[in-house]
Amino acid sequence: MVIGDLIRLLSDGNYHSGEELGEQLGVSRTAVWKQLKKLEGLDIPLEAVKGLGYRLAESVELLDGATIIAQLPAHSRAQLQRLFVEEALPSTNQYLRDRFALGAGHAEVCLAESQTAGRGRRGRAWMCPWGRGLLLSMGWRFEGGVNSVEGLSLAVGVVVAQVLERHGLSISLKWPNDILLEGGGQYRKLAGILLEVSGDFSGPCDLVIGLGLNVSLPRESRHDVDQPTAAVHDVSPGIGRNQLAAELLEALFQMLPGFDHEGFGPWCQEWNARHAYAGAEVEVIQGDRQYAGIAEGVDASGCLLVRRGGGLEKLAGGEVSVRGSA
Repeated sequence: MVIGDLIRLLSDGNYHSGEELGEQLGVSRTAVWKQLKKLEGLDIPLEAVKGLGYRLAESVELLDGATIIAQLPAHSRAQLQRLFVEEALPSTNQYLRDRFALGAGHAEVCLAESQTAGRGRRGRAWMCPWGRGLLLSMGWRFEGGVNSVEGLSLAVGVVVAQVLERHGLSISLKWPNDILLEGGGQYRKLAGILLEVSGDFSGPCDLVIGLGLNVSLPRESRHDVDQPTAAVHDVSPGIGRNQLAAELLEALFQMLPGFDHEGFGPWCQEWNARHAYAGAEVEVIQGDRQYAGIAEGVDASGCLLVRRGGGLEKLAGGEVSVRGSA
């Protein structure tokens, strides 16, 4: 028995006794009870009424591959090679990196309900409660080499922003890979992007695009994060995770083939229009070096320009962290 099977049964709005759940899942009542305790540990609220049984206090939409594929337009379905939907993985990015090692990976997608070793930029952990976000990775092979993917994380940020904006969210972007929800005079982190590339500068390279997006985030989970955090359902509670996954995949399939030939240039203006800290004083941390400057836009290669002492510093992705100054 897996957690997803239990959640499917408890999500119909009806109460189910432990005996009934055991019969439907083919396990003992004791095994059911142990899994019910696990739900509490995953911040999935459960209602228990003596004489009636158990049900979920609020429904949880499980990821479903068939539902996602059915919502893709024909041209995206034709591009998609494989779609993997897993209940738990160490990392969706690592899953596709392993697929590339086997000679597959291109145009493959992996989604998971939870990760045990999800990673953000510069080795930070990416935490998301079970079944409350989109943990999505896509593999893509670029023929132009590593240099051809400059600025790709920023283009992915624009694509994600455009999808979310269609659902009423006000999105800003923080260089190089954060997606922020704007509202009430502050920015709250909504999603992060992690690109992992293998290959050389001149030949083909294999890239995994990882996206962690908060969709429905319990209040308790936000206390464990060291920065203001947001979720899609804060603004648009009606959109489901499967619908969001399909829309994001469609947008990526539209963007990636052109990026392989044109690079970041066509996306530069769209990114700068959403730049969270344009014209603001920022703190730049580059190894042991730390200084303040005024953030300007990004250039056609995706580098952030920071004005300092009358000159411009060009900051390349993966080398620095830029934070809004206090």
